[in-house]
Amino acid sequence: MTLRVDLKPEPHARGFLGPLALAALFTAVVAAIGGELTQLGAWYQQLTKPWWQPPDYAFPIVWTTVFALSSIAMAFAWRDVTCSRRRGVVVALFGIVGGLNILWSYLFFRLQRPDFALYEVGFLWLAVFLMVIAPMRDSKLASLLFFPYLAWVTIASYLTWTVVQLNGPFS
Repeated sequence: MTLRVDLKPEPHARGFLGPLALAALFTAVVAAIGGELTQLGAWYQQLTKPWWQPPDYAFPIVWTTVFALSSIAMAFAWRDVTCSRRRGVVVALFGIVGGLNILWSYLFFRLQRPDFALYEVGFLWLAVFLMVIAPMRDSKLASLLFFPYLAWVTIASYLTWTVVQLNGPFS
């Protein structure tokens, strides 16, 4: 019996730390822009909110957790998804989700249009759902780590719908 050690990695076994750093940097930019757009001023404070809405201090904690997990998920997806086309889809979805996340904050807080944000959050939810399932064939771990994002966007979608119902119409 001979033990053979192959020092040449398989093509899909690319590094993890480089993609993690890029995903974390992208996520940090999304978080910074979204945070800048999310001003909890007088307009927001005057909105009627549902009794079950998490306290304001919980949102940055949840978003930080969701963003950290999605950055790690993106690095696993980059490393583990063997087909370059499918890997490209995951990367594109990651970018689209970041853009839609910023757009939601812009619509809700900057334009003060929760009704527009309600329409937009449907696209965000769909993009996150696709981001969860896209790497599943090659990286169940990546899909699992993306899943909290879907759960949180589901809650945020219902919260947005509730705010629109309690405060609309908007102009």
